[in-house]
Amino acid sequence: MEPRIDLVVDHALLPPMRWPADFAGDPEWRRTPEQQRAYEAAIDSADALYGIPDVDPAALARAVRANPRLRWVHTMAAGGGGQVRAAGLNDEELDRVAFTTSAGVHGRPLAEFAVFGVLAGAKHLHRLQRQQRAREWTGRWPMGQVSRQTVLVLGLGGIGRAVTASLHALGATVVGANRSGSTVPGVDEMVHPDRLADAAPAVDAVVNTLPGTDASEHLLGKEFFTALKPGCTLVNVGRGSVVDEAALLDALDSGRVGFAVLDVFETEPLPARSPLWEHERVLVSPHTAALDASEDRRIAELFAANATRLLDDQGLLNRVDTVEFY
Repeated sequence: MEPRIDLVVDHALLPPMRWPADFAGDPEWRRTPEQQRAYEAAIDSADALYGIPDVDPAALARAVRANPRLRWVHTMAAGGGGQVRAAGLNDEELDRVAFTTSAGVHGRPLAEFAVFGVLAGAKHLHRLQRQQRAREWTGRWPMGQVSRQTVLVLGLGGIGRAVTASLHALGATVVGANRSGSTVPGVDEMVHPDRLADAAPAVDAVVNTLPGTDASEHLLGKEFFTALKPGCTLVNVGRGSVVDEAALLDALDSGRVGFAVLDVFETEPLPARSPLWEHERVLVSPHTAALDASEDRRIAELFAANATRLLDDQGLLNRVDTVEFY
């Protein structure tokens, strides 16, 4: 840890973690009124916060407004910009406080899950599971080869770059989509996000790594799914808001999407009434693909590196864009 910072933490004021990086903690745990006053007093005396208080945008707004000395808030999520946006801070507050995210920490775990999803679609995991449950031994059928597939990767930030590198190593042809047009190693072709429907007919799988912004909301909707060739695999490790789930269900029923591997959803937890739970060609992951045992340590290392940069008047890593909030 950066030796020039005074790290104040009282675990008695924090909800117990149920698993690594469970920053929200046990939802049944409650502070006493005295503990709540002590918790807010500590927050209101800080120059920087390691995490959004209680992972709650309303608590973040309270902290920013109650503490004029607050200079920096580090969010634990790679997509922490969405939490900052939800706090409803005004322009002066957004200018006064720097917000950073944990982007990059989750790149490798999410890349592995994305590759798993692409492979699961190519190897017809849903059919194998169905036949095994039915004890059904059918005739043989050809499976897809990722090395012969074209995969569209939406977003070429830290997660997208890790996904691209992994798919490239497997021999896939990778089409990358971002608004800047800047290329990265392993990308064979670039497409602007506004032209996704033009690229859709040529791809065998789609991996979304985009954050949730106004520009990305329902980017994968009816027009895109209609343009896909039948049997395409969809993997979502970005944000649930990027995929129009009603349009996705139509695409699954029509066969345009042959298999969907989803770690994120428009509403989380995924409502029990959602048809996605029971669709035989959907694999539901409860937003757990990014988690591994070393996540706490890697986030702490990122925070320490940024603390050094702040104290040395250098630009912060992963600073939130407070216009688009990513």
